[in-house]
Amino acid sequence: MDDAEQAEVAESDGKNPDGDPEKPEKASGSVPEGRRRVPYWLSQVPYALVLSALAAGIVVVAAAYFKRGPAIIAGALLLAATFRLFLPKDWIGLLAVRRRWVDLLTLVSLALLLIVLAWVAPQLSA
Repeated sequence: MDDAEQAEVAESDGKNPDGDPEKPEKASGSVPEGRRRVPYWLSQVPYALVLSALAAGIVVVAAAYFKRGPAIIAGALLLAATFRLFLPKDWIGLLAVRRRWVDLLTLVSLALLLIVLAWVAPQLSA
């Protein structure tokens, strides 16, 4: 990747081209003067909420509810997409993997596929 591409990706991620999130560039203006940076642990709260919803979906699947489990997991993916869409850069935490539009496309696509899977999966009789 050349310097122009690195700078473009870093600008969309809120980091400088060296990848150091602690020292944002002055020109990028990632944190306005009147607003303080969010503590690292607080920026991971949306990620923890999504992980707990995913864990709940996996537990439901393990309990042999093959229609409800994927629907809960799809809901967790849609929650992650909502967080990624509406939260500012310094609140995203580990939910920011790639550029915003790539993350949204991936999360929504996987959620829709899981919803279709939950819909067409046969109900197991007890």
